[in-house]
Amino acid sequence: QLQLVESGGGLVQPGGSLRLSCAASGSDFDWYAIGWFRQAPGKDREGVSCISSSGGTTNDADSVKGRFTISRDNAKNTAYLQMNSLEPSDTAVYYCAAYGSSWSLCANDPSSYDYWGQGTQVTVSS
Repeated sequence: QLQLVESGGGLVQPGGSLRLSCAASGSDFDWYAIGWFRQAPGKDREGVSCISSSGGTTNDADSVKGRFTISRDNAKNTAYLQMNSLEPSDTAVYYCAAYGSSWSLCANDPSSYDYWGQGTQVTVSS
């Protein structure tokens, strides 16, 4: 079993930055691909970015390319989502998730993921 805890959300003005963290415990973190997802009120959960278990492959949604960067530190059992140039449309609850994979791939499809954190609210507003 893998437990995930997100942190780093908050209120930020348009154009600002936030860094989300996803701390993992309970299993071998470096065996899991990690994804970040978000869900705004009344909308489906959307894949934002994912990273393979080794960190060698990432995959960003078109809506965040060039603004968000996913990374991981397997020694610290933590994944990150650096969010720059934030827009009001980025407002949502952000979740990190994991699934076991030794492949150098990752998926932005939430149905691929077995473990989820509780979410952290990101609000972009002036």
